[in-house]
Amino acid sequence: MILWLLIFVIAAYNPQIDPADFQTAEDNPYYPLVPGTKLTYIEKSGGVTSTNVVTVTRDTKVVLGVTCVVVRDTVTRNGRVAEETVEWFAQHKDGSVWHFGTASREISPGGRMSTEGSWEAGIKGAQPGIVMPGRPMPGPPFRQQYARNIAEDMKQIIATNETVTVPAGSFTGSVKTKEWSMLEAGTELKWYAKGVGVVKEIATAGDTVVLISISRE
Repeated sequence: MILWLLIFVIAAYNPQIDPADFQTAEDNPYYPLVPGTKLTYIEKSGGVTSTNVVTVTRDTKVVLGVTCVVVRDTVTRNGRVAEETVEWFAQHKDGSVWHFGTASREISPGGRMSTEGSWEAGIKGAQPGIVMPGRPMPGPPFRQQYARNIAEDMKQIIATNETVTVPAGSFTGSVKTKEWSMLEAGTELKWYAKGVGVVKEIATAGDTVVLISISRE
């Protein structure tokens, strides 16, 4: 019965995307994709420290007829680039921000490259999902994207009006979420600050991510 229900839920996920419902301006307060914004994070995982730089570019990509903002995410460890990710987002007219795909490249210390985790909405059954509602409130979980056996991330808003302090500053009125992948064990708690986006992450495995600086060009 449980297996049948799970199959039904997966098969039933098929959001109807009308390009006319999306806008080029991004003004969701908790996921503001303002071109020229650069967010720098420090990540600690398994005793390894990484620097993670997220840049909202001025580039766009059309996916399923929707013009998306291109966001680049570069992770460096021990002075070398370990991961490079390009993601595509667009905002619905109701204020919710949708994720339309990821082009991921992970580079091992030996130089081997993997594109595991890459997906694009509309290709091989992949579907976009919501990364931040227009009016976030605690409630049931929802899909952030769906590419079977590749990207099956979920999110649940568990609190609003949180205060969180990180090296980049102290932020009030933040949204707290619980996030996880249907393909992996464990969860993450994340805090989204107004006018910034993600400022802190704590995983059940003990990994942490904190925002250390914000710059805008």
